[in-house]
Amino acid sequence: MMNPQLFTNVKIFDGTGAPTFVGEALVDGNLIRAVARGNGGIPRESYYDVIDGKGMTLMPGLVEAHAHVTYSNMAQFSELGLIPIEEHTILALQNVKLMLDSGFTSLYSAASAKFRLEAVLRDAIDAGKFPGPRMRAASPELTATGGLGDERQYHTNHQGFELIADGPDEIRRTVRTLIREGVDTIKMNISGDMFAGRQGFARRLSYTEAEVAAAAEEAHMRGAWLSCHARADAAVKLALKYDFRVIYHCDFIEGETYDLLEAKRDSVFLAPAIGVIYATAYEAEPWGITREFVEKSELFTMIEQCPKVYGELRKRGLRVLPGGDYGFAWNPIGTNARDLEHFVNILGFTPADALMAATKWGGEIMDIPNLGLVSDGYLADLLLVDGDPVENIKLLQDRDNIKVVMKDGVYYKRLIPTPGM
Repeated sequence: MMNPQLFTNVKIFDGTGAPTFVGEALVDGNLIRAVARGNGGIPRESYYDVIDGKGMTLMPGLVEAHAHVTYSNMAQFSELGLIPIEEHTILALQNVKLMLDSGFTSLYSAASAKFRLEAVLRDAIDAGKFPGPRMRAASPELTATGGLGDERQYHTNHQGFELIADGPDEIRRTVRTLIREGVDTIKMNISGDMFAGRQGFARRLSYTEAEVAAAAEEAHMRGAWLSCHARADAAVKLALKYDFRVIYHCDFIEGETYDLLEAKRDSVFLAPAIGVIYATAYEAEPWGITREFVEKSELFTMIEQCPKVYGELRKRGLRVLPGGDYGFAWNPIGTNARDLEHFVNILGFTPADALMAATKWGGEIMDIPNLGLVSDGYLADLLLVDGDPVENIKLLQDRDNIKVVMKDGVYYKRLIPTPGM
């Protein structure tokens, strides 16, 4: 068993959004046992391993609130359906290891690419068989015929990342089956999207209220969470009416929907997924995403809308978390920390607030009461970063700057000298 680890000579960002401070932290087992300001504030014992942080920043591990670790960095949705399950499992294991190396010690999934893949991945990580972050495993995206993810044509029946279910009865059966197979959360595409259907589909519903109600009733009855793709105003209203826990996007909300969201600010989490919007608008041309498509798909409009929408929601006390749909060719897995910069440059967060959203609020979305802070009694999910991310939010985009990744008190990455060397 590893000796208690005393991190000293570090700056500490504790996850609350407060300024960093010079201090120390003691890890014993899988918990942070003590945090003190200044060096020498924690009494030494001879059996402690003392880690000289050399002025680096100790902070909580990051939480990705919109994870797609079973995606393949594809250019087309349909590519996911071409990967055999055996190869797909290996790909997913590589992706979760990459996320851990990138400083993400927890993942809240926004959809799996295949039926049981994430539940199996989560269980293997929890059993210690493979390295990876803590996970909340999701279903594939539950979508209606013609909705986001339906890649079929009349002469083919190709499946990408979707589970297509129409009508309340079929949706009930699908949700029951998914929960039986062990997912933590059901993902439902309530609205359309600019990547599917006709122009303007992102502003419209792709499911009826009866279908959404059926999914919600089954999930709530069986103790599963609900998340949704909801760009349209009407989609967000349905998600709130039927107690969806996580709502992604919210691009086109208006009027009373702000009040409805505020009324549920203590029970709902939001993630705009600004990363994929920005990358698709400005960086996807090599993959055939033309400026004409970007304009037609209202991506520039979304980038303009996002600060207004989320600025107002933040004023009303909503929890807005980073997580940008990483997993596409132009927005690849492992670059997820870019969302922190987007939160600062596009959404108007301070660096400290963006980091708090990815740590403190990350612990809350994971529903783990002692996750997401550098504080006494909290789980020892920690990063040691060369530099201060509060002063330079881009530091976390370079994995070489992350010298230590610790999850549950275990080192998964350690690029500093071992004590005594």
